[in-house]
Amino acid sequence: MTKTVVIVGSLDTKGQEFKFVKEIIEKEGLQTLVVDFGVMGEPGFEPDVTRDQVVQAAGGDLARLASGDHKDEAMKTMATGLAVVVRRLYDRGKLDGIIGMGGSGGTSIATSGMRTLPVGVPKVMVSTVGGGDVSAYAGTKDITFIPSIVDVAGINSISRTIYANAAGAVAGMVKLEKPEAGEEKPLVAASMFGNTTEAVDRARKMLEENGYEVLVFHATGTGGKTMESLITDGYIVGSLDITTTELADTVCGGVFDAGPARGTAASKTGIPAVIVPGCVDMANFWGIDTVPDKYKERNLYEWNPNVTLLRTNVEENIKMGRMLAEAANASSAPVVILVPLKGVSMLDSPGGRFWDPEADRACFETIKKNLKPGIPVIELDHNINDPEFADKVAETLLEMLQGIAVTKETN
Repeated sequence: MTKTVVIVGSLDTKGQEFKFVKEIIEKEGLQTLVVDFGVMGEPGFEPDVTRDQVVQAAGGDLARLASGDHKDEAMKTMATGLAVVVRRLYDRGKLDGIIGMGGSGGTSIATSGMRTLPVGVPKVMVSTVGGGDVSAYAGTKDITFIPSIVDVAGINSISRTIYANAAGAVAGMVKLEKPEAGEEKPLVAASMFGNTTEAVDRARKMLEENGYEVLVFHATGTGGKTMESLITDGYIVGSLDITTTELADTVCGGVFDAGPARGTAASKTGIPAVIVPGCVDMANFWGIDTVPDKYKERNLYEWNPNVTLLRTNVEENIKMGRMLAEAANASSAPVVILVPLKGVSMLDSPGGRFWDPEADRACFETIKKNLKPGIPVIELDHNINDPEFADKVAETLLEMLQGIAVTKETN
């Protein structure tokens, strides 16, 4: 069966460009399905899904949007409608890959559709903002961004090559025969930072030896959001949330903020979780010159020329303790909190630059004070990176996972 690439864009202003890409993809032996989300004029060629159908999917009024007096409303409506259309095409087996092209507005609309698709579905976005910070457009999905170099406006000596490369990229992704994965193992998510690498690597090895595949996510804001997205989407059977440092960035306004809901996906989804206040001793900022003035006199550590760490204080740790307890309290599956009494990171160890037992204790005691009865808190007289602590983390999650497996077998 011939596979289909869905092409999304504004055919009123970029019809020539999209027709060019469509023809290249079809020459590669693939079908195309074109979705038009332009609102200001008639399309340059006839799409398979019209702009009116996109608007209808969002419950909007095309005549109102096409007047040009409601640009902001038009953007929101087309983004909402495209998301519905794209997901519907995928669910009906009519989408094997997707490509879009545009400026910042077109990128915003096109990627709203791409973000509805599962990880692994080929997604290519040619964009004028492709060489910058695209985190807001990508969200937690695997969108491949190709900088357009010149504006997506006509076909010239530069754009012709960029468009052709993009068409070839999505065609190649769609046509590629995926390698056999072998035996599929249940997936466990683990959060990691440079300061918890030793602990996570050791725990991961133990879980893998017991038949699980461990996906490790770097706790940089996007990493935490991606982990939680995969948990919410049902890919993950257990959460090894060793590194909850992104909460420190939420509390302190750091650059690795994953939002106040960080840590709640496992609870909402109902999978077993081990929660550790890992690296809550540090909030992250870029270079030392970017640290807000209110923190200039605090304990700062230049992790590298581009990242500066702020040692969190008692007040901030109390806030994080409450957040961790709230995440655990919401769980409908087994959850255990493990506490490393000799420090929550490599820097937060006896004699270390961030060693502050009072601040750590504020977090630990707040967790215990706010937890619902029946949720275990295991305190170990070790640093988070000590082998004994990492082993206990892995053993605890394994016990919960195996307990659930036994329960399912007996029911």
